[in-house]
Amino acid sequence: MPSLSLHVSASFDRIVVMVVGDLDHDTCPRIREVTDAVSIRNRIVRLDLAGVAFMDASGLGLLQKLQRYTHAQGGLLELSGLQPEPRRVLELTGTLTRFHVTAGPGTPLRLPTQRAAS
Repeated sequence: MPSLSLHVSASFDRIVVMVVGDLDHDTCPRIREVTDAVSIRNRIVRLDLAGVAFMDASGLGLLQKLQRYTHAQGGLLELSGLQPEPRRVLELTGTLTRFHVTAGPGTPLRLPTQRAAS
């Protein structure tokens, strides 16, 4: 069984999920269980990925699904503490600019790029 550690803390307007381990085919279902178990309506969901050194296509898919779900619930998904390899996956797939990425608690690096409607 893959090593994965999750710690969830919640306040009125924010949920922080600290992930330690890999974001891959084996661990993504567990992360999804945790995020599905908490109410994210109108809340900021911060994934603290400082403890994630590896991410594959399953991890990318999880982030994209969680972003869509959070947005549909009126919330915002933040990615915090991106390590070089997961960041590189997002860069190579052209998806990095679609996420709200922060360096740490409350420190925005870049907001998602807004696309003009055609």
